[in-house]
Amino acid sequence: MKLMKVLALALFSFLFQSNVFGTSIVYNGFECLNAVDTNDPTPKGTPVQSKFEVIQDAGDGIYRLSLTGGIPRFNNNHDVCIDNATAIGYSGIPAVDGLPQPLEAIHATAYFNGQALIIVVSSLYTDLSGRRNPFSSFNTSLVFAFTNTLIFDFNPRASSFSLKKVIRNRGFTNTSGSTNSITPFLETILPSFNDEVQDKPKVLTPIARIEFLLE
Repeated sequence: MKLMKVLALALFSFLFQSNVFGTSIVYNGFECLNAVDTNDPTPKGTPVQSKFEVIQDAGDGIYRLSLTGGIPRFNNNHDVCIDNATAIGYSGIPAVDGLPQPLEAIHATAYFNGQALIIVVSSLYTDLSGRRNPFSSFNTSLVFAFTNTLIFDFNPRASSFSLKKVIRNRGFTNTSGSTNSITPFLETILPSFNDEVQDKPKVLTPIARIEFLLE
């Protein structure tokens, strides 16, 4: 068994060299029924693939990845769906893009030591609710900053990665105000706002088995 682990690590390390791009890990599932409720893992009937693809070997076990499809979402039951809304999020530069647009892919960072794989992916999600009301009052869109840290165990026999933990955090920003007010605007900034104001990041353990296959 020890020899097999050594051989598997050698193979994995070879595949992840900077001159061999395209290596990826994938999980096939279904889109989330409630796209933006991160506590709802109910799947709907649309198939989707969560895929992390290596785009750069940064050395010392650190890799830059491209995420497409989203990441698995789960709670305290056996339901699993793939969050392809908040996990990838939006991006936009007004002069270039107009309104922010949903992304098809986002970068992530990984660390692999031969046994454990840790992936960190951060995204921004907006509801595009910015508006100007009568009497010169205004509200910007609600903007949520998501960070997901995925922790895997490597299974050399199956050439797969088993998802063991997800550390999930959601921040929040919003600005409101009025040009007729003494205080021109009010800013709300919450580094952690998962279930309630000033909440802590969640540490989640899947009940169902979630396996990413090495391709």
